[in-house]
Amino acid sequence: MERRSDNRADIRDFLALRRAQLTPEQVGLPTSGRRRVPGLRREEVAVLAGVSTEWYTRLEKGHISGVSEDVLDAVARALQLDDDERTYLFDLAKAAQPSPAPRRRRKAVDVPPRVQWLLDSVTLSAAFVTNGRLDIVATNALARALFAPVFDSRSVGVPGRPNFARFWFLDDASHDFAADWDGAVNMTAALLRAEAGRYPSDKALRELIGELSTLSPEFRTRWASHNVRIHHGGIKRFHHPDAGELELTYQPLDLPMSASEAHSLTIYTAEPGSPSEDALRLLASWAATHEPHSPARQFPAR
Repeated sequence: MERRSDNRADIRDFLALRRAQLTPEQVGLPTSGRRRVPGLRREEVAVLAGVSTEWYTRLEKGHISGVSEDVLDAVARALQLDDDERTYLFDLAKAAQPSPAPRRRRKAVDVPPRVQWLLDSVTLSAAFVTNGRLDIVATNALARALFAPVFDSRSVGVPGRPNFARFWFLDDASHDFAADWDGAVNMTAALLRAEAGRYPSDKALRELIGELSTLSPEFRTRWASHNVRIHHGGIKRFHHPDAGELELTYQPLDLPMSASEAHSLTIYTAEPGSPSEDALRLLASWAATHEPHSPARQFPAR
């Protein structure tokens, strides 16, 4: 029996929220009279996308299965979606297609030794690997020292397998660690939203989202906004309990380790000659003398 992901509520809410964020002026449509709804009307989006109002209304109710890529692209342009939002919309459409067999819990993969060797070879930058649920699955010594508050947290879930989402939303210590806590949690919720679009049947992901929704009002608010991030990088500032103030640049890179689960290699480094570089060097020196040289830095797969 064919099954498909029932993600109609996600499709409906995402499209309706993006429509509500646009005004006629932003898309070059004339305005006249009172508007009973914020943003664009459905019929206005339909005109911009070149489809009938009835068809777009059906799409916004979540009936996305079978819609062509050309039509989805037209809707994305009409709603002025950015690249990440467009990818999310296409992921929702893909997940709604009939599948030949029930989807099972994705099996986590162990980190190959070559990846750990790569991490260990990076000595002056913090390098770590995460999966789409934001579990830290491998790290070098400096990353372990940099994110000590995350590893030491009692809210991260499975012992020895920290999870950034649980730390940011469930541990009060995260407010002291991040200079921009709002930015950190906004990004975290948006990353999980994108992952849920790619893998809506991931049981572990749904359990994580359910846990955060139950325990964190801050997460519930951000989850309801349907913001999406896939590609990200930039600058983050931390109040480290040992190294003090740190301003670090970071860049995640896709890491192909499994055909069934996405992984990302992220590297944090400091601007050469900056006080943050001096602090990071001191932290690296401390980590090199205190971190045992052991494959224990690889965390067991779930």
